[in-house]
Formats: sequence, structure tokens, C-alpha cells
Amino acid sequence: CLGNSRRLRVMSFDSDTFRKVMGHFVTGVTVVTTLENGEPQGITVNALSSVSLEPPLVVVALDRRRYITPKIHASGRFAVNVLGEHQQLLADCFAGAPVQPGREQFCGAAWAPGSTGIPLLDGAIATLECAVVGVYPIGDHDLFIGRVEALHNEEHHPQPLLYYRRRYLRVERSESIAIEGRQEG
Repeated sequence: CLGNSRRLRVMSFDSDTFRKVMGHFVTGVTVVTTLENGEPQGITVNALSSVSLEPPLVVVALDRRRYITPKIHASGRFAVNVLGEHQQLLADCFAGAPVQPGREQFCGAAWAPGSTGIPLLDGAIATLECAVVGVYPIGDHDLFIGRVEALHNEEHHPQPLLYYRRRYLRVERSESIAIEGRQEG
């Protein structure tokens, strides 16, 4: 809130410009999975964030026009499969690339039911199995808040698959540096 009567002008821009600017934010690549009538379903997603530690909650943003969005509404459950750099072909397929086997055949991906029954992709470097505890429509997306009911990560795993400026990004050299200052919380 401004302390004076000045009004800020809102810049006009199109969705392609917005996408280009947001592309400068590096994200991980995941496949969100669920079940429909006992059949595994999945879609590539990079709009994921943790939102709470107590209780453990994550948010996944899904475009309402995507085929999986009503399936997650119906099932009330989803899993997040964090992909490693070796899983680029799966990311492409679940994003809808014209490959065979296609998304209709779950991209030919090997999977197993997690402890909650949701499909978990073999080779994922981490998984989160979630129950939907809230859905918030905003813009052209639904924000699914998921309570994490089960999780797993591989201690020794390949580098993560990263997305940057509409391309995959590989980490050629990484260095672990301790965080300076005091951790909050």
C-alpha cells in the first residue's frame, strides 16, 4: 500500500513475454502421477513448491485445460516424481511430445504403486505421495495443495533434470557451499 495518492501504471504484455521472462527462473522437472480407474496417468510439471513443514504440504499448479487436472480432482491424490537428468525422454513424453509409446501408454515408463497406491516412476530421484487438502482456482490454473503422506529419495542419484529458458539444463560442475547466517525456523 502506498502512503500517497500516486497510482502505479500496470505494464501491458502478452503471455509469451511473461513465459519468456519466467523462463529465467531455473526449475526442476517432475512428473505428477495419479490413477484413473486403476490406470496410471502422468504429466510433466515444473510448477511445484513446498508450502509448509508442519504439516508437510506442497502445491502443484496445473492448467485447467490439461487432461490430468480433472483426474486429480476426481481421485483426490497425486504423486510428484522428481526426475533425474537421465529421464529427459520421459519428461518429453509426459509433456505430450509425439513419441511412441505415448502418454496414453504411460510413456512405456516402468512404475510401481507407492505406499498410498499412486504410481511412482522407477528411477525418479525423489517422490512425494500426496492427498489433496485444498484446490484454489487462480487464473487459468488450479493450485492443488497436497499433504505429503509418504516420501522417498535416493541418497546416491544422478543430477536432477533442470529446465531453463524452455530448454533442459545440465549441471556440468556443482559445488556445495554452506549457507552463511542463521537458518530460520
